[in-house]
Amino acid sequence: MASPSKSAAVLNPAFKLSRTKSKKKHFVQQKVEVLRVSDPVLSVFMWGINHTVNDLSQVPVPVMLLPDDFKASSKIKVNNHLFNKENLPGHFKFKEYCPQVFRNLRERFGIEDHDYQVSLARSPPIKDSNSQEDRLLLTSYDHTLIIKQISSEEVEDMHHILSEYHQHIVTCHGITLLPQFLGMYRVTVDNEDTYLTVTRNMFSHRLIIHRKYDLKGSLVSREASDKEKVKELPTFKDMDFRNNMQRIWISDEEKEKVMDKLNRDVEASRSRCLYVLNSETLVHCVYSIISNLGKMYFLVHLKIMDYSLLLGIHDMERAEREEEEDYGESPCEEEEEPENGVSTGSPAAGSLSTSPEGIAGYMSSQKPFGPGEFDPYVDVYAIQSAAGAPQREVYFMGLINILTHYDTKKKAAHAAKAVKHGSGAEISTVHPEQYGKRFLEFISNIIAY
Repeated sequence: MASPSKSAAVLNPAFKLSRTKSKKKHFVQQKVEVLRVSDPVLSVFMWGINHTVNDLSQVPVPVMLLPDDFKASSKIKVNNHLFNKENLPGHFKFKEYCPQVFRNLRERFGIEDHDYQVSLARSPPIKDSNSQEDRLLLTSYDHTLIIKQISSEEVEDMHHILSEYHQHIVTCHGITLLPQFLGMYRVTVDNEDTYLTVTRNMFSHRLIIHRKYDLKGSLVSREASDKEKVKELPTFKDMDFRNNMQRIWISDEEKEKVMDKLNRDVEASRSRCLYVLNSETLVHCVYSIISNLGKMYFLVHLKIMDYSLLLGIHDMERAEREEEEDYGESPCEEEEEPENGVSTGSPAAGSLSTSPEGIAGYMSSQKPFGPGEFDPYVDVYAIQSAAGAPQREVYFMGLINILTHYDTKKKAAHAAKAVKHGSGAEISTVHPEQYGKRFLEFISNIIAY
């Protein structure tokens, strides 16, 4: 690939950051070699990530974010891209939304920009074969990040909640079960826009998921279809969870931590100040109340409903059996030499990333993990089953689909379902406050030891 300095003559970038006018770009040397893929949208996405992360590294980190940062964007337009036409389209545009905000969020979630760049741009992401949707759903080659295509309406929804989402992440110090939004982009190829978000993978980059559930706390029409059930890794639902007699076997201490996170994310309780002994205690209580105002009823306050708890289960005993079977097979196969010293394919399921860098890459130089072990700084949604539990399992739990508002369409759906199933039925489409309360009660009831 030609260096950016050589390509400056043929590029016509239009770059814009918050509170700045459009100006000619000054390119910096790439720090990461970007591999190309046949899909032009993915090629531009990888190129754009590499370019914008390098560019943002030249911009000072602001002391504090301003309202304009939540409306800002950076853009680049490339025409007559002749120096690399085999790998990239001749004409394309790449846009990053709110670069300073997402850089700040990545920092609060403990993700270095360079690792983020490597995980997304060093090797092509992997398409999710289990996806039912026509939209793109991909996993970074080191299995640490999820790239998801969204609609232009969802981009607007993200902008509407971004300020309060950021405030919530600041207030809870990044300790959350909400999706960890790390970036939002637009790729334009052949005058067609593709909108993408990047989030942290809620599942493990090395532990295989053996069972998967999408749980809403509703029992009406909440069962996996026959078509879904024959998949290699089907997504089961609430009725399947109940029929399978499934439970989440974690300790009382871990359950308290999970429910604390869920309460903060869904419907946090107000601080209570029952006794005031002296002026110092009064000041502390007033400060506590004020501090908690920012995290009051996050999803409920935003009138968001229809979200789910995504639950992935790693069965340790099954994993050990599968590992023994693998060792029984011939290990003499010669491994292919990775291109440019970096594996271009996905790591084998259940294995560590072979990259020396990236979000999980540093772990390859550490001593290997044992069965069911994980690094809590990488697998932040993971919880191990309690000692003495009926099953030895690792659970991965996080909230998904948090952009659905209780609008006129949802109100009409609620009325129609209430007529069909009865007003007392546990339908999924209900008012956000009712949805949040029922959701929290359901999750609390399925966690046991």
